[in-house]
Amino acid sequence: MASQVMNVLRRQFSTSLARRSTAPAHGAVAEDAHGTAKTWKYLSFLVAVPGVMFCMVNAYKGEMEHKAHLEHHKPEFVAYPHLRIRTKAFPWGDGVKTLFHNKEANALPEGYEE
Repeated sequence: MASQVMNVLRRQFSTSLARRSTAPAHGAVAEDAHGTAKTWKYLSFLVAVPGVMFCMVNAYKGEMEHKAHLEHHKPEFVAYPHLRIRTKAFPWGDGVKTLFHNKEANALPEGYEE
């Protein structure tokens, strides 16, 4: 099955090379490429950049709403036995906090820090 697929792909690849080699000289292609490059430049600056900026503002606003909500309604700590297992102390700090510990969001094995 795989050899049949490879034969089909090889045949398509070889025929596309043959078609390209019989194409006319590059004179007309250079004129078309200038227009295409100009179109993509305009699309990048007028569509893509504002789209990325809109997404950044939207994500920032959503994160600020989420942060404000967590300040008023902090999740209750439940000491599940399968979470926050420490068989050996971490080699940094006091040995209990992870490397990227955030006292507002991450609980220790005993609960949240005050």
